[in-house]
Amino acid sequence: MNHPRQESERRTITWTAQQLALIGDAEELRLASRREDGTLRSFTTMWVVRANGELYVRSAGGPRRPWYRNALASRSGRVQAGGTEADVSFAAAAPDAQAAIDAAYHAKYDRYGPTIVGHVTGPAAHAVTIRLLPADHDSRSL
Repeated sequence: MNHPRQESERRTITWTAQQLALIGDAEELRLASRREDGTLRSFTTMWVVRANGELYVRSAGGPRRPWYRNALASRSGRVQAGGTEADVSFAAAAPDAQAAIDAAYHAKYDRYGPTIVGHVTGPAAHAVTIRLLPADHDSRSL
């Protein structure tokens, strides 16, 4: 199975402040990975957080979730959140970003209780963290 690009790879395209706010502040995000023919798979709804100016999602069900396996294999897809839609690339999160990502999940979602938030925080969740990178500047509103 392919692993997303490492954090250290350089990207010239970054999220705009508006995209970061719209997507990062959304309660939920819908994510679809691309098939080999370029078409999108079905969207999966999940939580999203913003940490250190980046966007992240985690597989609450671990590495065997189909959406997660498909994201690793395709390395690209589309997200919908906060009234915006964007093509994305999937990358690995840097190990030193994990504490900030955990803190962002707690700050945003702790109201749902420690058991639920526990599925997306801690060492097991660190292993299934995906950094969302903009694929291009052509995001469109829904």
